[in-house]
Amino acid sequence: MFDIITYLLYFIQVQNNIIFYLLVCLGAFKASKKPDEPVNKPYRKLKVDEMPIFDNIKKYDYNVLLKDYKLEKGKELKPVKSKFPVPESITCPCCGAPHIYLYDNNGGRGQFLCKVCDSTFNRKNHFSKSVTLRCPHCNKALVSIKDRKFFVVYKCKNNDCSFYTKNINSLSKEERTLFETEPHSFKMRYIYRAFNIDFKPLSRTSPVKGNVSLPKIYASNHVLGLVLTYYVNYGLSARKTAAIMKDIHQVNISHQTVLNYANTVSILTKPFVDFYPYELSGSVCGDETYIRVNGKWHYIFFFFDAVKKIILSYHVSPNRDTPSAIVALDDVLTKFKTIPEKLNIIVDGNPIYLLAQHYFAGKDIFFDVSQVIGLTNDDPVSKELRPLKQIIERLNRTFKGNYRSSHGFGAQHGSVTFVTLFAVYFNFLRPHAALEAKVPVVIPELESIPNMPARWIKLIQLSEELVSSHSS
Repeated sequence: MFDIITYLLYFIQVQNNIIFYLLVCLGAFKASKKPDEPVNKPYRKLKVDEMPIFDNIKKYDYNVLLKDYKLEKGKELKPVKSKFPVPESITCPCCGAPHIYLYDNNGGRGQFLCKVCDSTFNRKNHFSKSVTLRCPHCNKALVSIKDRKFFVVYKCKNNDCSFYTKNINSLSKEERTLFETEPHSFKMRYIYRAFNIDFKPLSRTSPVKGNVSLPKIYASNHVLGLVLTYYVNYGLSARKTAAIMKDIHQVNISHQTVLNYANTVSILTKPFVDFYPYELSGSVCGDETYIRVNGKWHYIFFFFDAVKKIILSYHVSPNRDTPSAIVALDDVLTKFKTIPEKLNIIVDGNPIYLLAQHYFAGKDIFFDVSQVIGLTNDDPVSKELRPLKQIIERLNRTFKGNYRSSHGFGAQHGSVTFVTLFAVYFNFLRPHAALEAKVPVVIPELESIPNMPARWIKLIQLSEELVSSHSS
């Protein structure tokens, strides 16, 4: 027994010496190795250039052009004889000339020249287009270089373009050296992104009905009004709302019932808040704020009438991208009876709003976008428009005060329900200090009602009347 213990102690001592030796070697290795120093390599941020020139392609009739050619020249225009015949399916997009009058202009690489109207076009990019995009600096046609998921990138490749030459001349000696080896690190040429999103601006969707029919619920209208008042007005969670209904009003309902009521009321009242004929000031500001949905960050795109204190858009999206900005801005534009000529929308420095502006300009819908960048007034625009940006920030804080008790949502429809009810409450039921304690949108039918639960019920009735009028 004594020999075994002695052997084990000796074995432990050998292992201890090995571990100590390895620790010494590791310490020496770390001391000899220089620590990696962080590399300060600036990245190229997304820059949005001004809008291009939309040049409408003139349409001609090739039969008229052929007759004019015969009158002027005294002979008919002969068809093309080429080593590279053009397929019969291709016609000129400008005059409609058939393939016999078309040249294969670059040896089978996709560019064609019409002998009748002298126009060039590309089968892939310009065959079905009626508008040519031109650089606003040199008036040269833009060239498609990349095809992304939601947009096509166009670039001006004119080496004599004033935009390009100005950027080249502004480079320092070190930057010019880097530009020769890493040209992709610099943005030197004019770039435009044409979005191809399957979306019709200024078109409102028809109202839809909820999964629960309110006339068939077991609770009374007053109970429903109390539930909405606690859940929306005071920002209580569904469980706390159910608890207060039981502890104070002796009404035994579950938290899921509270959520079901909220979901149905949000679907019924959404057309009302979206279709209501608002009287707007034209002073619009917007911003995004964060919420948690199923454990992930989602974004609410709030747009707000800074004078009338009316929420114009409350779009919820899992992405902070240009398509979401387009939908949010479309919600704003549909609230106007006619879009003001000098409509200026105040946003932060996120470039997605400028890209959305370009998208609407391509649909002949024009408005201005001013960006308030950063937290300090480093430019004249930020100095002038900072108060409007602070107004939308206060709206975000008000929303977060109601949202905080929910601790996030388990599904997308739950977040949409909550945000919709908040917009209804904010626009029609919540007194605002800047409006002398009046609600932003005064509805005569609600003014004579003495308490908030009854006002919710009346607002639901007005919403149901709107839905039925659209359905008929």
